[in-house]
Amino acid sequence: MDSGEKRLHELGYKQELRREMTLIKTLAITFSSVAIFSGTPLYGPSLRYAGPASLIWGWVVVSFFTWFVGLALAEICSSFPTTGSLYFWAAHLAGPRWGPFASWCCAWLETIGVISGIGAQAYSGAQALQIIILLSTGTNKGGGYLAPRGVFLCMYMSLTIIWAVLNTFALKWIAYLDIISLWWQVIGGLVVVIMLPIVAQSTKPASYVFTHFETAPESTGIHSKPYAVVLSLLLSSYSLYGYDAAAHLTEETKGSDRTGPIAILSSIGIVTVFGWAYYLALTFSIQDPKYLYDVNNETAGALVPAQIIYDAFHGRFNNSAGAIVFLCIIWVSYFFCGLSVTTSAARVVYALSRDRGIPFSPLWRKIHPKRKVPTNAVWLCAAISIILGLPILKLDVVFTAIISINTIGWVGGYAVPIFARLVMAEEDFKPGPFYLGKARRPICLVAFLWICYACSTFLLPTIYPLQWKTFNYAPIVLAVVLTLIMLWWVLDARKWFKGPVRDIDRYDGDI
Repeated sequence: MDSGEKRLHELGYKQELRREMTLIKTLAITFSSVAIFSGTPLYGPSLRYAGPASLIWGWVVVSFFTWFVGLALAEICSSFPTTGSLYFWAAHLAGPRWGPFASWCCAWLETIGVISGIGAQAYSGAQALQIIILLSTGTNKGGGYLAPRGVFLCMYMSLTIIWAVLNTFALKWIAYLDIISLWWQVIGGLVVVIMLPIVAQSTKPASYVFTHFETAPESTGIHSKPYAVVLSLLLSSYSLYGYDAAAHLTEETKGSDRTGPIAILSSIGIVTVFGWAYYLALTFSIQDPKYLYDVNNETAGALVPAQIIYDAFHGRFNNSAGAIVFLCIIWVSYFFCGLSVTTSAARVVYALSRDRGIPFSPLWRKIHPKRKVPTNAVWLCAAISIILGLPILKLDVVFTAIISINTIGWVGGYAVPIFARLVMAEEDFKPGPFYLGKARRPICLVAFLWICYACSTFLLPTIYPLQWKTFNYAPIVLAVVLTLIMLWWVLDARKWFKGPVRDIDRYDGDI
C-alpha cells in the first residue's frame, strides 16, 4: 500500500479518489495555482503608492516571511496527507475540545478563499484579454476596441465556465495541462524577463529601481508614507500564496506524505525567484512613469504592465506585435492558474461536504463514477465565482474586493492550523517524513503573526476619499458572511459538526 494511502487509512478515511498523481504533476498544479504573473494587475497601483523601491524590496520582505508559512504548512501536510487539508489539520491539531470549532472556522475561511480565487483569476484573464483585443485592433489612440463592462463580464464568465468544464474530466488530464503550464510559465517567464529590458530602447538606472521612493497623494489620496508602503506590498502578499494546492491533492498523489511538502516548498522557491525577476524587468523597462496611468494612452491606462510592454516594443519596432505576444504569454498563465485554482476549490468543497459541513452536502460530495472527480462541487464553485463577478457591471473596485476576499479567506485559513500547531503539546503530534523538530515553535509563531498582518492589510481602503465606486467592499462582504457562519455555528452547527468524519467503514460501497 502507498505510504500516503496508508496514512489516510490511519486517519480514518477510505481511498475514494484515484491516486495517480506523481511529484511532477502535483508540483505542476501547485505552481500553476501560485503563478509567476498573478500579481500583474496590482503592479500599477503598487508602483503608484510608494514608487519602485518599495515594490521591489517589498517582494523580498514578503518572500522571506512566506517561507515561514510554507515550512509550517509543509510539516503539517507531511503528517496529514488528506484532501481536506487545512480544516482537517485544524481539527486534529486543536484537540477534541476545540477541534470542531477550529475546523469549522478554517473550513469556511478556506472555502471562501479558494472559490473567490477563481474569480480573481477570471478577472485577471478577462483584463489581459481586453488589452490584447485593444492592441490587436489599433490601440486606444488608434480606434481599437476596448471591451465595455458587459463584454468584460462575459469574458469573465466564459473563463470560469471553461475551467469548470475542463475540471469535469479526470484529474490526469488537468495534470497534463498543468505540466504544460509549468513549462509555459518557466520558459515564458524567462522570455519576458530577459527580452523586455533588451527590447526597451532605454532602461531606468538601478538607483531608480532599488532606491527611488515616491508617493502620489494627488491620485491616491493617501498622504501617509507608512500607509503607502503598506499598500505597495499588496502585490507581493497577493502573489505569494496558493502553494497549499499540493495539500488538496494529497489523496490523489503517490507518496503524498513526501511529495506534498516538496511541492509546497518548491513552488515557493520558483515563484519567489521568477516573480522578483519579472517585476524587476518591468521596472527597469519603464519609459515614462506618469504616462503609464494616462487614460488616453495606448492601453487606456487600464493595465500598467501592458503599457510598459507596449512602449518597449513600439519604441523599438514601431508596432505592437511583440507586446501582443508577451501579453498572450501572461494571459495563458492566467488561464492555467484559474484551471488549477478551480481544481483546488472543488477538492475543498468536496472534502467539507464529505464531512457534512455544507448545506446539501450529499449533493456536493458525489464523485463521478468513471472519472472519479467531484463534478457537482466543481460547478458549485463556478456558479459562486460568477455571482462574485456580477458587480463588474457597476463598480470600479471589483478586482480589489475579490482579491481581498480571496487573500483573507485563503491565507487566513492557513493561520488556524498553524496556531493550533504552535500551542499544542509536542507529544500529541505524529510527525511525517518532513519534520521541523524544535524549530517548529519559532517558525509557527512568525508564520502566524505574518498571516495576521498580511490579512489585515487587505481590509484597508486603497483610495481616498471614500466613494461608492472606489470603495473596497470586501470588509462588508466578509463581515456579513462570517457573521452568518458564526451564527450558524452558535445556533445549530456546534450541536452536530464534529469536524472531519471517519468514513473508512461508513461509505464502503457507496461509489
